[in-house]
Amino acid sequence: MKIQVIIGSVRPNRFAEKPAQWIAEEARKREGLDVELLDLRDYPMPFFAESMAPARMQGKYPNEVVAQWARKITEADGYIMVSPEYNHGYSAVLKNALDHIYPEWNRKPVGFIGYGGVGGARAIEQLRLVAIELEMAPIRPALHIPTDVYSAITSGKPDAYAPLKANTERFLDQLVWWTRALKTAREQGGK
Repeated sequence: MKIQVIIGSVRPNRFAEKPAQWIAEEARKREGLDVELLDLRDYPMPFFAESMAPARMQGKYPNEVVAQWARKITEADGYIMVSPEYNHGYSAVLKNALDHIYPEWNRKPVGFIGYGGVGGARAIEQLRLVAIELEMAPIRPALHIPTDVYSAITSGKPDAYAPLKANTERFLDQLVWWTRALKTAREQGGK
């Protein structure tokens, strides 16, 4: 099963790549998972301004970077998205990446890691709503990085992620279960 971890920030000196790399390594410890890290910096998509909704484009995107993004997203069976919280919401670059394509996301699970105010909880709640509209299956557990853990990670303290360990196991258990279930259903032609 292929899991893609999406870094939902492109800012200089961003924090997002730290937990993205960490969760990718944790997921790689799971048998049967092929984990890939995706950086939105590698897909500089224009601001979404198409005349037609991606749900009606049948996977044919006029912008080449968007088409490359769509091909890459198609490869995965499930996703983990790492997002900051800005002004009680998630990053604009992640919203743009989600909005540019549609069928490539359908019938696949997604889990979220958030940081910022209240551990990114408000951003994650908004992401869940968007994921449902994209016909994804957001898993219930999320990983919220509180301020003390954020500080420990940025300081490079050993075992900085230790407070997240129990939730990480549950998070990955759920992601693996939903990935397997939905991949099986897709392969059997479930509609």
